[in-house]
Amino acid sequence: MGAGPAALCIASELIQQGLDVSALASHSPQKPWTNTYGIWAEELESLGMASLLGHRWKDTVSYFGNGEGFDGVDPISHDFDYGLFDQAAFQNALLDKCSGLDWLIETAESIRYVEKITEVICTSGNIYRARIVVDASGHRSPFIRRPNHGAVAQQAAYGVVGRFNLPPVEKNRFVLMDFRSNHLTENELKEPPSFLYAMDFGDELFFVEETSLACSPPLSWSKLKQRLIARLAKRGIEIQEVLDEEHCLFPMNLPLPDRDQPILAFGGSASMVHPASGYMVGALLRRAPDLAKVLSQSMSIEPALNSAKLAEKGWKVLWTKELVQRHRLYQFGLKRLMSFDEALLRSFFATFFRLPKEDWSRFLANTLPLPQLILVMLRLFTISPLKVKLGMIGLVKV
Repeated sequence: MGAGPAALCIASELIQQGLDVSALASHSPQKPWTNTYGIWAEELESLGMASLLGHRWKDTVSYFGNGEGFDGVDPISHDFDYGLFDQAAFQNALLDKCSGLDWLIETAESIRYVEKITEVICTSGNIYRARIVVDASGHRSPFIRRPNHGAVAQQAAYGVVGRFNLPPVEKNRFVLMDFRSNHLTENELKEPPSFLYAMDFGDELFFVEETSLACSPPLSWSKLKQRLIARLAKRGIEIQEVLDEEHCLFPMNLPLPDRDQPILAFGGSASMVHPASGYMVGALLRRAPDLAKVLSQSMSIEPALNSAKLAEKGWKVLWTKELVQRHRLYQFGLKRLMSFDEALLRSFFATFFRLPKEDWSRFLANTLPLPQLILVMLRLFTISPLKVKLGMIGLVKV
């Protein structure tokens, strides 16, 4: 169920395994995706899919200055290529792998389990039956059970693709995080922090986006738009032409689903968003093949397995014990970061990017094995300033 990146990733891999697959979505899979998807280029190269990048930057930086001025503050160079997917190419590549897939443009209303199969009942009254249902319709899905751990932190962003009277980003540069804050009032500095995520597309076209890492309740798009305009105005920059607007809002610390339910999830509905960075596409591409393979093998070896048993096998490969432990560590880290004020958060990230490139990049991609992840987190604690250390263990009230 679904027609976004998660749905197409898992559907295409199930088809590659030779399974009989149908897809159910409330809209056509040809409908263009609205959000932009970024990824560190090396992560995509390891999957043999670097050709799907529409843009690639070698000059990648972040700013964690003291907030007392934009000019003369040196950025931190990441020395690591960053890319942006060509959305149409990415979508079409997955659709090509789904060639021949039967698309059902319907809205699911309820799901029930009858003997060894699952039935999806749609608002039209139509009923579709399957050995296993994979819900890849996003984090708002009503069909996936998960524990209630209270308020969920969300990442929010407001962005503009457009033309400006002055370049908001240096030529051929990508800015991962610009936390400089001299455009904010004293009262605004006490509010949850946000940063600029920006890139030069060439031909005097730029993308600028004001982003709140994680907050509950989330910062509103109107607040983020106001901050973005103020940030640009402080540098004498005005938006002259808006070609596109982006509005992002998704959960960062959504609890893991109950893994004893007879339906599978994938993507946002399976809580696959990285709790520390907000990235997910790399995880979709890496984990879909293994999930598809175990489902195919299970159906082939044990044809009598019902939906619940198939889902059980799927959940075990999608959320291994190690992945669950890593997820919990990331969620713990996010919880601490959400307690940091603007100054402490800047200090934390300035320290984080002093880690060896292999450490911080694999931390953000969630490709560090659990023992290495623990060592990296300990190393980060060791090199952090005292106030950041105290904040990490909850001894600083900020």
